[in-house]
Amino acid sequence: MDDYRHIELDGIAFVPVDRTTERLALLSRDEAHDLLRLLSTIAEEGGPMSVEAGRLAREIAARIPSEN
Repeated sequence: MDDYRHIELDGIAFVPVDRTTERLALLSRDEAHDLLRLLSTIAEEGGPMSVEAGRLAREIAARIPSEN
């Protein structure tokens, strides 16, 4: 999967991370649903990443509890 060759990582402004704290291994339910909504939107809009976004959205949807 080499679809990201065109991305210049030096040009991306990553969020600063405090390297002295441990990051959580899991997403919260709200974070998972936010990610699911984002991936679903990308999949519906079409474009070069829509197929992969749709696949990931289905995988996440199968693994998280519903919002209700």
